[in-house]
Amino acid sequence: MNTNCFYNEMVDGEQGVRPHYASYAEWLNGMPEEKLAQKRAEADELFHRHGITFAVYGEDAGVERLIPFDIVPRIIPAAEWQTLAAGLCQRVRALNLFIRDVYHEQDILRAGKIPSEQVLDNAQYRKVMQGVDVARDIYAHIAGVDIVRAGEGEYYVLEDNLRVPSGVSYMLENRKMMMRLFPRLFARYKVAPVDRYPDMLYNMLKSVAPTGVVDPTVVVMTPGALNSAYFEHAFLARQMGVELVEGQDMFVKDEQVYMRTTQGPQRVDVIYRRVDDDFLDPTAFRPDSVLGVAGLLDAYRAGRVTVTNAVGSGVADDKSVYPYVPEMIRFYLGEEPILHNVPTHLCRKADDLAYVLAHLPELVVKEVHGSGGYGMLVGPTATKEQVERFRKVLEAHPERYIAQPTLALSACPTFVEAGVAPRHIDLRPFVLSGEDVQLVAGGLTRVALREGSLVVNSSQGGGTKDTWVLEA
Repeated sequence: MNTNCFYNEMVDGEQGVRPHYASYAEWLNGMPEEKLAQKRAEADELFHRHGITFAVYGEDAGVERLIPFDIVPRIIPAAEWQTLAAGLCQRVRALNLFIRDVYHEQDILRAGKIPSEQVLDNAQYRKVMQGVDVARDIYAHIAGVDIVRAGEGEYYVLEDNLRVPSGVSYMLENRKMMMRLFPRLFARYKVAPVDRYPDMLYNMLKSVAPTGVVDPTVVVMTPGALNSAYFEHAFLARQMGVELVEGQDMFVKDEQVYMRTTQGPQRVDVIYRRVDDDFLDPTAFRPDSVLGVAGLLDAYRAGRVTVTNAVGSGVADDKSVYPYVPEMIRFYLGEEPILHNVPTHLCRKADDLAYVLAHLPELVVKEVHGSGGYGMLVGPTATKEQVERFRKVLEAHPERYIAQPTLALSACPTFVEAGVAPRHIDLRPFVLSGEDVQLVAGGLTRVALREGSLVVNSSQGGGTKDTWVLEA
C-alpha cells in the first residue's frame, strides 16, 4: 500500500508545506539525519532508564518492551482542535447519558433507536448495575476516544474506549522528552501544554466522591506489575500523589472500603481502577479472581465508594454498539454529531454479513470485544490464505465481528531507518467527566512504523509521537 496516496499532514499534494508546519519543516530540513538519529537514541536510552515500557502478551508474554518514540511531532492547528474538542465532549456527554439510561429507564431502547438485545444481551452489560445510582450520574469518567483523519482531511471516530483506557502517561512523557531534546523548537511555536492532566484527573476524581465526603481519599487500583500498562498505573498514582494499590491491599467492612496502611486501616472513597469488571469482586463476578476485593460491589451499590470508570460502562464501548452513537447524540442532546463515525457493518445482520464475506479483501474486520490490534483482519494487506482463514472464523461466529472500509488514514513524517518518511497515524485524546467535561489540548498520537501498515497499536509494532496543538 503506497503511503504517498494518503493525506500528508505536513505537505500538500503539490509538495508544498502546510502553513502550520512551515516553521518546523524549515528546522527539520536544516537538521542532519545523523543528529536526528543521535536524538532518537538519546530518547530511547532515557525511556529505558525511566522504565517507560509495556508488557507483552501472547507468544512473548512477560517481555518488557519500549514503545518506539518518534521525534517528529504531529502538529494540529488551533481551529481544527477546537472542532475536535467540541465533538469529543459532545460524544462523551451522550455516552454517559446512554449508560445511565440503559441501567435505569431504558428510554432509548423503548424508542427503538437501538435494538434491545444489542444492549441487554451484551457481554459487557452488567445486570447487577440495573437501578444503581452512581455519583453525579457519571459512568465514563475517563474516555479515550480514537480519532483518525481520512484523505480529505476529515476526522472520524474509530472507537470509544470507556472501560480502562490507557496511553495518557505516554502522552505526558512524550512531551517531556521533546522539551528535553529540542527546547528551542518550543520557542518557534505556541504549543498548548498537557502537563496539567494529572491535576485535572485528580480534581475530577475528587469531584465524583460519594455524597457527603468532604476530603476524599483517592487510590489507583492496579492488577499488578505484570499488567501491560503497569508503568502507567504507577506513573499516574505518583503524579497525583495518591496510593497505588492492588486488590489484596483493600478490604470491605460494613459496606465501606478500606486500605491497609502502616498506621492502620484507612477509608477509601474513590477507586480509579485499572482492573476489568470481571476481576473486581470475586463474590460478584469471577470467583477465581485474585485481583479484586470481596464485597466491593456491595459497597459500590450502596454508594459508599466511587469506582471509575463505572462497573458496566463497557456496554457503551462495545464495537457493535458504536454504530449507534450518532443516534445517541441526537436522542439525548438533540444535536447533530460534530464528529462522524466510520461506516460500519454489523456481521450479526444477514445482509451485512453477506456484503462483508463478498468484500473481505477490501475491509477491516474486528472482534466486537477485541483490543490492541489482536483478532482483526486488514483485508488489503492480508494474504489470500489469511483472508480465507478469517472467512471461516467469520462464518462460524458472525455475531462476534464488525467490518469497516479501509480508511485512507492520514500520514505524518516520521523518522525511520530510511530517514524521514510518511507513516500512518491516529490520535487518542483523553476526555474527563466530573463536574465538567474537559480535556487537555493534545492526546496520544500512535504511528504505524512499518511502511504501508495501518495498524498503530504498540502491541503490533506501532510507536508514538508528541502531539502539538497550536494555541490560537
